[in-house]
Amino acid sequence: MYRNLQAYLADLERRGELVRVREPVSAELEITEIADRLVKREGPAVLFECVEGKDFPLAIGLYGTAPRAARALGVPHLDALAEKVAELLELNPGKGGLKAALSLLPKLGQLKGFFPRRVSRAPVQEVVLRGEAVDLSRLPVLKCWPLDGGPFITLPLVITKDPGGSGELNLGMYRMQVLDKRSTAMHWQLHKVGRRHFDAAKRLGKRLEVAVALGGDPILTYAATAPIPPIPGVNEFNLAGFLRGAPLELARGVTVDLPVPAEAEFILEGYVDPAEDLVVEGPFGDHTGFYTLEDLYPRFHVTAITHRRNAIYPATIVGRPPMEDAYLIEASERLFLPAARLILPEIADYHLPPAGIAHNWVNVAIEKRYPGQAYKVAGGLLGLGQMMFAKVMVVLDKGQALKPGFPALLEALRHALPGRDTLVFRGPMDVLDHSSRAVGYGGKLIIDGTRKLEEEGGEVPFTPLAHRDLPTLPGVRQAQWPGVWAATLEKTRAGQAKALAETLLATPQSAGIRLLLLTDADTRLEPDELLWAVLNNIDPERDSWVMEGASGPVLVLDGTRKLAEEGFARAWPQKITMSPEVVRRVDERWEKLGLPRFGDAVAAD
Repeated sequence: MYRNLQAYLADLERRGELVRVREPVSAELEITEIADRLVKREGPAVLFECVEGKDFPLAIGLYGTAPRAARALGVPHLDALAEKVAELLELNPGKGGLKAALSLLPKLGQLKGFFPRRVSRAPVQEVVLRGEAVDLSRLPVLKCWPLDGGPFITLPLVITKDPGGSGELNLGMYRMQVLDKRSTAMHWQLHKVGRRHFDAAKRLGKRLEVAVALGGDPILTYAATAPIPPIPGVNEFNLAGFLRGAPLELARGVTVDLPVPAEAEFILEGYVDPAEDLVVEGPFGDHTGFYTLEDLYPRFHVTAITHRRNAIYPATIVGRPPMEDAYLIEASERLFLPAARLILPEIADYHLPPAGIAHNWVNVAIEKRYPGQAYKVAGGLLGLGQMMFAKVMVVLDKGQALKPGFPALLEALRHALPGRDTLVFRGPMDVLDHSSRAVGYGGKLIIDGTRKLEEEGGEVPFTPLAHRDLPTLPGVRQAQWPGVWAATLEKTRAGQAKALAETLLATPQSAGIRLLLLTDADTRLEPDELLWAVLNNIDPERDSWVMEGASGPVLVLDGTRKLAEEGFARAWPQKITMSPEVVRRVDERWEKLGLPRFGDAVAAD
């Protein structure tokens, strides 16, 4: 357990997992390029002591490897999170269902025992700035990517209280674009609790008080991202206390009637006025690896900033996977596995591969006993909290490895006959999904990769193949793995992807293939890169087809960009890439900055 961010950084430094950069570095793009290279090579966290034109140092990469994320959460490894929850709930593996789920509620109520402790004095309030003294430009807020609409606060812990009087507290992580010295946009998406509090304030015709913490115990930062089930009296502060094994210390805000973490580095206090016009927010290079486009969100007015005398600004970046958010996602995956098993006891394990950026791809292993059980489990999982956003769910038998994700998919294809063992339907989607038929609503795909029982038609003999000599087609790059064919194309017209699929599947090289992935020419022919691009770019209802190949039916996923001529009415975002000038500048400065020697740029295309 770490009392605060600075205690955590000191421990990382003792362990050789923190690098100090004393040379001046820019918060505009330069820090992002450095952090991106480090996280993709499981490098150290970095403390930038001198950020150009700013008054505070910046720490980044706090959760940048699985062991580091586990250390931040106070466990020896991330799997221990599941063990910790199972112990709390006294779960008996393999036994569950409705009765067990109902018995869970009073046990979860034990989390109330970790309700925060109120304190009258807080290190985060050593310095108090109000009125004209409030100036967000003093903070080293990052402009992460070239097309971002401005600088964004990327690790904010946003605290709100239900204005309707229920007393419900929420601690959520919602990105905040800095608009000027005393205001930001507040990215409250449709399905988030912060948005619900905002909507309630709008109905009541009152301002909504907001406090934003930066830093504190690294467990608290994780808790703000965790998909906590809606249980009365249980919130992110309770979860953090449970994981810490001790209650958090909270103080009262200086200008708002909200609790704030006493050990944070900074607190931004203020309000959102629902009567005001919404402001344009974005674009933003997001965790999808694509830019989310401009949209309208509430304005947060900052009335006070409090901070430690020696405050350190914490930050993260998101973008093309893998990024450090993958380890926070894995933490949630492990933490909530026991609860999923309680409701669906046949679940042996599940995994969200990084290429699926949390919602696009779920692998789940089950102990199968009866026909149709794969669809029962998939449907049940899709009804659990934020799992409702899952786009593609692959079900395998217990005992099959779920990670790495691509080998698990290859194994599933051995037992999944396209058409018979695939199911497409509609449901809610993440509002950041740019390819769905409508914002927050689109297609989903279940692939039943379990061994088939007689009632399900039995196993269909299949030998997965990968051919060396592939057909030569202008503007088309290709690769095969056993059972999978991938092709990229320069798309310029409607119907081009389907025509290419027909051409490829008519060749002898489609023998032994059950999955054909199509995507744009700016995609590397590597499994994780291909699946990241394809899963981002499909609405399974529109973009998955079952077509005939040399060995039988083939599932085709059209992961190319969608055109207006194809009836796609939404804007299509760009993939995130760093500007060549910044890449060159970081190349030149890498050694002087004292960074690890693997400083070459990470290929984007």
